[in-house]
Amino acid sequence: MTGDLLIRNAALPDGRRGVDILIRGGVIETVGPGLPEAAAPAVIDAAGDLVAPPFVDSHLHLDSTLSLGLPRLNRSGTLLEGIALWGELKPDLTVEAIHARAKRLCTWSITQGIGAIRSHVDICDDRLLAVEALTALRAEMAPWITIQLVAFPQDGWLRYPRSAENLRRAMAMGIDVIGGIPHFERTMADGAESVRQLMAIAAEAGMMVDMHCDESDDPLSRHIETLAAETVRHGMQGRVAGSHLTSMHSMDNYYASKLIPLIAEAGVSAIANPLINITLQGRHDTYPKRRGMTRVPELMAAGVNVAFGHDCVMDPWYPLGTHDMLEVASMGLHVAQMTGVDAMRSCFDAVTVNAARAVGLEGYGIAPGCRGDLVLLDAGDPIEAIRTRAARRAVIRGGIAIAESPARVSRLRLGDEAMEVRFRAAV
Repeated sequence: MTGDLLIRNAALPDGRRGVDILIRGGVIETVGPGLPEAAAPAVIDAAGDLVAPPFVDSHLHLDSTLSLGLPRLNRSGTLLEGIALWGELKPDLTVEAIHARAKRLCTWSITQGIGAIRSHVDICDDRLLAVEALTALRAEMAPWITIQLVAFPQDGWLRYPRSAENLRRAMAMGIDVIGGIPHFERTMADGAESVRQLMAIAAEAGMMVDMHCDESDDPLSRHIETLAAETVRHGMQGRVAGSHLTSMHSMDNYYASKLIPLIAEAGVSAIANPLINITLQGRHDTYPKRRGMTRVPELMAAGVNVAFGHDCVMDPWYPLGTHDMLEVASMGLHVAQMTGVDAMRSCFDAVTVNAARAVGLEGYGIAPGCRGDLVLLDAGDPIEAIRTRAARRAVIRGGIAIAESPARVSRLRLGDEAMEVRFRAAV
């Protein structure tokens, strides 16, 4: 599914305005002003609005999505009750139910302008139903959205007795990325050993790695240190991500000043999940309460590639969400107190270019030779897009508009005066 399309008069995330984008055969051919109207049979007038590469969700759990209330609600709202609930639901899972929920979520994702999802998939269900369901869904949805699957030993690589066998089976079924959860092992030593073993498997197989790492309030949970060291040892720079890293919000500044350069040196991406981190962490605190998200500004300042993920949508861990990555960017911006102009733009990058880099997407961007995958937003720039949760005027895949939404307009009557109200700074 590819097409020819000319987008006229676009604003780009880098600040350029009045730009035309020509897509031929599903690939961006030319980016520049004043392209001829006859360059393509289909034309979209951006009218000065923002055109960006698609949003990328670098951390999601498609196998549990939209399972809220099954088999019961998470009354405490805690991480541990969520894990317990998932364990209760596992015996009742079916391939068909997992596939149906995940496909429904993908329809939301596409209309929200998401072009790619990296999903962690629990392999501690010996039936591997989720792997079966999601590998099939990955192929089915490939024309419209890219899905990467991470083999995730939810119950612990060493802690769960059949995780190694299940990982081999999942790899044979076509899993894309090796995952882990070292902080859930029984001891810190086991956690570090799980990182070493999984990194060795990934290096031998030539696969990328994305580990749930240090999703804890414990400042002594330091498995990201081992992950960074093993990345360098195996020469896997640029192919490894550490997700969550929430223990860093509790570490003292001296240790963090050592750790952050190690992460940067190793080329490990950091994937924060603002919606989940701010709600699940700090639960044992009274006041003052810790924010619960990793040190995003400090990591970015050190040159670490920082991405944001949605993590959960209406599941045992998070009862909310519409899979809107602008909501994720907004939460990250607020929690990290990133309200400077450049900082706000970097939060938009965290759900677009940085996230694409974290998951290793190829052909992503707005330049000749990149895929013709774009999103037209009802906003003039990235900051306005975050502020207004901008409507996706058009979602474009391979040069074809596959989803459209109207601009957000309210009609107001003040006595005899009628007007339209938009929440744009300028129209």
